[in-house]
This record gives sequence, structure tokens and C-alpha cells, in this order.
Amino acid sequence: MYDLIIRNGTVVDGSGLPAYKADIAVRGSKIEKIGRISNAAAKEIDADGRIVAPGFIDPHTHFDAQLLWDGFAKPALSHGVTTIVPGNCSLSLAPLKAEHRMKLVGMFNQIEEMPLKAFEEGVVWDWETFSEYITRIRKGLAINVAPLVGHSVLRLWVMGDAAMERTATDAEIADMQSVLRECLDAGAIGLSTSYVDMDEKLQPVPSRHADAGEVDALASVLGEYGRVLQIVPEFYDPDLTIARLDQLAELSLKYGIPTTFSPLFVNADNMDAVDKVIRRVDEQFARGARVWPQVQTRPIDISFCFAVPSLLFIRLPSWYGVMRFGTHDQIMAAFRDAETRKKLVTEAAQQGNMWPLLRLRHVNTADNQKYVGKTLAEIAEMRGTTPIDAMIDLSLEEDLDAHFIAASMGHNSDDKVSSMLKHSRVHIGASDGGAHILSFSTYGDTGYLFGHFVRDLKAMSIEEAVKKVTHDTAAIWGIPDRGVLQTGYVADIVIFDPDAIDRGEEIYVQDVPGDGSRYVRESHGVDTVIVGGGIAWSADDGYQDTRGAILPGAQVDTHPMEAA
Repeated sequence: MYDLIIRNGTVVDGSGLPAYKADIAVRGSKIEKIGRISNAAAKEIDADGRIVAPGFIDPHTHFDAQLLWDGFAKPALSHGVTTIVPGNCSLSLAPLKAEHRMKLVGMFNQIEEMPLKAFEEGVVWDWETFSEYITRIRKGLAINVAPLVGHSVLRLWVMGDAAMERTATDAEIADMQSVLRECLDAGAIGLSTSYVDMDEKLQPVPSRHADAGEVDALASVLGEYGRVLQIVPEFYDPDLTIARLDQLAELSLKYGIPTTFSPLFVNADNMDAVDKVIRRVDEQFARGARVWPQVQTRPIDISFCFAVPSLLFIRLPSWYGVMRFGTHDQIMAAFRDAETRKKLVTEAAQQGNMWPLLRLRHVNTADNQKYVGKTLAEIAEMRGTTPIDAMIDLSLEEDLDAHFIAASMGHNSDDKVSSMLKHSRVHIGASDGGAHILSFSTYGDTGYLFGHFVRDLKAMSIEEAVKKVTHDTAAIWGIPDRGVLQTGYVADIVIFDPDAIDRGEEIYVQDVPGDGSRYVRESHGVDTVIVGGGIAWSADDGYQDTRGAILPGAQVDTHPMEAA
């Protein structure tokens, strides 16, 4: 008897080949048979009228902290995501010495907009090494995790505070290589680094102090294991992005490793920039390099309130300085002070086209409920003021808890984005799941892919789209025995209705440790999500089994790292 049989489904197996009707039998964690199955099973699912596909893989997330209190990575799992890659952008929670914990928390708060209270109340710091962190997150793990090692924390482990000040010596680089090997032995899938991010003091993160020789030396270790290098390039400048991808190409060729950079998105101010980058990607692939640009599916939406810093204001130094370094009372005082307010309004006017289009999305007071859903232009007209002043006044009236949204700011050209997503050398990713929790909902990118680009626009076939987020991602990252539905492979499976799959509207929930809030999206049209042969989530019964694994998994016996 089988443990599970999925009957009567339309199998889209991840290979890109045409869909077909078949049953799938699972025993233990593996797919044992695909075809017409007459045997019985302990549990059966009737998938008639639905697609049966490999579980989706999300290659750019920041669930590092959330996994410590939520092994399901909610709500990503409910959207059909069965494998996540955390540790991007040079940041991971290990290896990390006790004295650097708050430094890393500050970087997560600044770069990924994760609240400090979530770390204070949701994290029990009982690890230092990468192996110890892996042991920690295995408890109650329902989703597969393919963790990256962050270059910034690798430098902190070896160099201490000097990691934030200078390049490394040859001896320090050798120590970093040794520590990286131990992380890869413990199950890390690769290394991440960043060329743009800033810490909580708005200073370059440690990885940005590394020279080319240090990156080369670490890439050589990745070459020993055939593991991935992920970077965040200067994405705001196409020429600098091309320079970084050229650097990646040389490392890929030299050490035989896959590399990926993210994000790459369509900017309305420079629609030709992505074409320029993609042309260079094609040229480097023609040389034999593997340099995969990651492209997100969704348009760029950014929500904010003045109770927490928002990266939307990073180019407005007076605003961001107040938000980043000011207390609640200091921000309120700055908005009330006539001279400070005049300075802020004048600075904001540099981006005058943006403010009238912003919408008010959440308030607490009854008097202001009538404005929810309206643009700042509409609210300003109702109140006899300007959009910027309306934003400030509402924030004062709501004790800084008025929430606004800048919707569809970029990456919103369907023609341009769909052509990128279809490109054979474009890697679908960059969801940022688990991060920016009050700026935008990082869930539902796969639902948007299948609902918008496949069903509505018919820009891609369902076979093409499934292959992009399953087989291709597993192949790029070297994730074993996943990404395709075939016998002998692990049973990571999603069952969904092709006529209904989509992402829900953003909703505001309070489920973050420390009474924190975030925006999430519910899944639409996803029926059942299976991880390691067990039902991890279903539309009828919610979150259930916990059979998540660490991928690619430990390669040799691991041992604690000694202090450098």
C-alpha cells in the first residue's frame, strides 16, 4: 500500500514537456510511481480538474529569523512554495558570535526592514556556528530551506569590528575560506554578498569593504563544492550592474560555479536599461559563464508609515534622517515644528509627481476612516491643503500610524516584464519573502505569475511557467532530487486550479513577535501543498505536517567552528 496517491490530476512535471493526465503514488518521502495506479493508499487526493506540479522554489528570501518562530514560513507555503533560499544580500544569522548579534539585528532592521522587537521577543540566541543554526531551525521545519552564508557575517566572524572598516589580510582571507568550507559542509548552498547595502548607521555593510581578491578567494571555495554565489549589484545603474555581472562571469568561468544577481527590474525612467543588461548576460553565457539575473513577477508597490523607517525615503536625506534616527516623539516634533516641516516639504517637492498618487490604506481613528482608499490628491482637495501636507497632518493625527501606499511604482510594463520572464537566461526570483514586512507583501509572486502572465495575458504556457519556478531553479542552485515530478524524486508537490490560482489582496495582520504587524497575501486556487511526502498545507485543513529538509544538506560530518 502506498502512503499517498494523487489521482486524476493534470501533471505538469516541471520538465517543460506538455501536460498529461496521470496518478502519482508516494511512499515515504519519494515519488514511487506515475501513471495509472490501481493500488490503494493510506490517503488519496482527487485532483480532477487541477494541475499537479513540483513544489515551487523561491530563490531570494529573508526568512532567516522567521524560521526561528515559524517553521512553515507562513504564508509562503500556502502559495505552493516548498523550498526557500534565505541568507541573501550578504546577511545570514550564522556564523555569528554573541558579541555581534545586535550588529546583525541592526543590519536586518535597516536593509530588510525587520522590526527590532521581533528579534528581541521572537529569537532565543542559542547558536553561533552555522551548523548550530541549522540544528536550531530544523525543529518544527515544514518547508525546505537551502540557506546561503552571508559574506558580511563571515567577515564579522573572522575580523570582528575591523570587518566594518577595512580590507582583509591574507591570513584573514584564509580564515574566511576555512569558515566558509565548514558552513558548506554543514549544508549551506552558497555565499551571498552585496555591493549596495548600508548598516543601521548608514555605513557600508562589511561585505562592501572586501576587495576583489577576497571575493575571488571565497569563490574558489565555492568552486570546490560547485555552489552558488549570489550578489546584490548597483542595480540603480545599468553600467555598474553590467560591470558586476562581468565580474561574476569571470568567477563563474574560473571556478565553474553558478552565479546570480538580484534584483533586475523594469524602471520607467530607463526602459532600455534591462535590455542592455540582458544583452550582456547573453554574451557571457555564450562564453560559457553562468550569470543568472533574477527577475520578480510583481509590480513594485511600497507601503509606509512614519512609525518605522522606510526605504522609499532613502533619497530624501532630511526625511530619512528623521525616520531612521528619530524617536517617535522626535518625529512628531519635527512634523509639528514650522521650520523643520517647511524644510521637509521643500525636499519632498523634488519628487512632486509621486505624492498626489499615494493612497491612504490604514488609519485607527474614526474621523479619518472616510479618507481610506483615497489618493493624497483627493484628500488634499477635501481638506484644502497640499498632498504632502495632507500626508504629514494625517500622520500627526494618527500618532504616526497612518499607512500609505505608493502603488505600481515600477516593473509594471506587462510587455517588457513578460518578455524578461520568458527569456531562457532569466531566473524568476527576488521575492524578498520574510523581509520588508510593512513595506510590501512578499508573498504570492507565483500566484501572480500563473494568474496574470499565464492565464490572463497568455504570455507564457503553464508548462513554461512551472518549469521556470521548479526545474530551472533547482538546476541553477544545484538542489538535488527536486524540481521535477519523476520516480525516485522527493515528493514536493503543489496541486492548484489553473482557473483560480492568484494572489489575494494585501491584508494587514498582527502576527509578528513583539505585537508586530506586517502585510501578507492569502493564496487563491492552491488546493494542497506536499513537502517530503507529507501534506504541509491544504485549503481545507490549513498547516499540518512538518517534513522540511535542509538542502543540499550536510556533505560531511560537521564540527563546531573555532574562533578565528
